[in-house]
Amino acid sequence: MNESALPGAILTDDSAPHSSAMVNATYRRITWRLIPFLFICYVAAYLDRINIGFAQIQMRTDLGFSDAVYGLGAGIFFAGYFLFEVPSNLILERIGARKTLIRIMLLWGLTSAGMMFVKSPTAFYVMRFMLGVFEAGFFPGMIYYLTFWYPAERRGRVMALFLTAVAMAGVLGGPVSGWALNNLDGLHGLQGWQWLFLVEGLPSCLLGIAAFFYLDDKPRDARWLSDTEKALVQHQLDGERDTASMFERHGFGGALKNARIYALAFVWFTFICGVYAISFWLPALIRGAGVTDAWSIGLFSAIPYGVAAVTMVLVSRHSDRTRERRWHTAGCALIGAAALSAISGTGTDLTLALACISVATACIFTLQPLFWAITTDFLAGTRAAAGTIAFINSLGLLGGFASPSMLGFVKSMTGSLNNGLFVVSALLVIGTLVTLRSVGRTVR
Repeated sequence: MNESALPGAILTDDSAPHSSAMVNATYRRITWRLIPFLFICYVAAYLDRINIGFAQIQMRTDLGFSDAVYGLGAGIFFAGYFLFEVPSNLILERIGARKTLIRIMLLWGLTSAGMMFVKSPTAFYVMRFMLGVFEAGFFPGMIYYLTFWYPAERRGRVMALFLTAVAMAGVLGGPVSGWALNNLDGLHGLQGWQWLFLVEGLPSCLLGIAAFFYLDDKPRDARWLSDTEKALVQHQLDGERDTASMFERHGFGGALKNARIYALAFVWFTFICGVYAISFWLPALIRGAGVTDAWSIGLFSAIPYGVAAVTMVLVSRHSDRTRERRWHTAGCALIGAAALSAISGTGTDLTLALACISVATACIFTLQPLFWAITTDFLAGTRAAAGTIAFINSLGLLGGFASPSMLGFVKSMTGSLNNGLFVVSALLVIGTLVTLRSVGRTVR
């Protein structure tokens, strides 16, 4: 029997037809098993990465750090990340996600908590660099891991569900960080910012241990799937491998010779500049609108992230349904760039500032699942995927170093973030043009 013999059916490896209802039910089961846990892990990861944005409210005063010192320290995380990301993902390909996650999350959790002992700019730089080294490979590893389970036509919405952890880290992290700064300050002789690093760093260690026992490296290892469900998933993924590109023949070395890989890396660089302009400087932007209390800053910062969480899912779901990526991405980037530039004109009008910040955050953060849906559509099913995803991410994440460092320098020189926001907006526009030029029109 062929596929056309039964409408709405697929054939698995055992040649038994299965309805689209069964396919959907199987993927709902996979999603409920994997995504909530990975979501929690990424919330912890992202919170440990960006909580420096809240800690700096007290930390800079206590330690005498300038805006330039803070900006460099915030950004140097990505130098360590850049150097070790590709090796980490290649190791994941060999040893699996479970062993990789327990290593990464234990080491980064301990390092994040260890930030409480920073006393000098040098120690600040070293600890932020080491945090990048230890976290390297987590994000691209999880993106690669999801390609083991989901075919291209389902990947946009799944990426969005996973990546809303970035937004939820802001929703949860703002109030928690503000509470720690206000209510734990002075407890047992520690400053609020020291407690902040401690209480947000140690949970990552526990999650790393849990990941080792909870996750399965591939569908064939999942005891919670039936043999029929495993065959169904394998059939879906084999369809992608049948259309694998030159990378299947030439591997990671062949990928490095393809100009499109560098175009994607540049696009990701421009998008990351926007993401981290918001992530590291959002508390400062809200404070610039006249809010001075740490708890209030934390509460207000949850609003843009909450809007972004909704937008990421809705826009990515629409992209999957219409099988279109380019214009979804371009539209978000251009609207985000305009809103980011508009922040400079809001002054101390908190309502207007929050509106502009929320639109900018929602659009720029939505670029993340759209971009990785594009990239994994291009690479899924190839032997080069693990190393190439990490390579693209590591080059692009240099934007995480450039953006906060540049904004910190601009703020030190001019006393305002405005000119830096204009530069980031321009980069988003350039990234849009490259996207339209280099990305295919539909999901394959």
